[in-house]
Amino acid sequence: MSRVGKMPIELPQGVEVRLEGSSVQVKGPKGTLSWQLPQRISIRQEAGRLILERPDDSRQSKALHGLARSIVNNMVVGVSRGYSKELELQGIGYRAQLQGQKLLLTLGYSHPVEFALPEGITAQVDKRQTSITIHGIDKQKVGQVAAELRALRPPDPYKGKGIRYKGEHVKLKPGKAGKK
Repeated sequence: MSRVGKMPIELPQGVEVRLEGSSVQVKGPKGTLSWQLPQRISIRQEAGRLILERPDDSRQSKALHGLARSIVNNMVVGVSRGYSKELELQGIGYRAQLQGQKLLLTLGYSHPVEFALPEGITAQVDKRQTSITIHGIDKQKVGQVAAELRALRPPDPYKGKGIRYKGEHVKLKPGKAGKK
């Protein structure tokens, strides 16, 4: 049995789940998310918990069992608590500004970079304009937006300048050795 898949999902206070065939809709205080279950996986609700089951012990069924349970659990956590990712800008003159649903980034290029935030995602920039926090209810979307922002100027392995996740350690390489 899948270790992840067999764990029941506890539903917190204020979270409602609607099951229609293989469709799962989770509604909570922060919003609503829906997802289509894989064909082999079934779901049932009992006593404030969700239980996912698979029909057989084939390799694919086991993999889909754990995956489906993780995705539904992320939906429940997202609509109740939400997700966030923090990014840091390191480098002289690197800064971010929030203008409505757009981030205006100065990243050492000859022009400022505009990044439009997708629907359902909000951003927050600190006073010093060197830290960006991405918020949302969809874990995958929050991570994707953070990765796209980081890809605009990944950390340089020689100087360490660029956009990095908070707490990310960048191992710096030594530069050219001088002639002796």
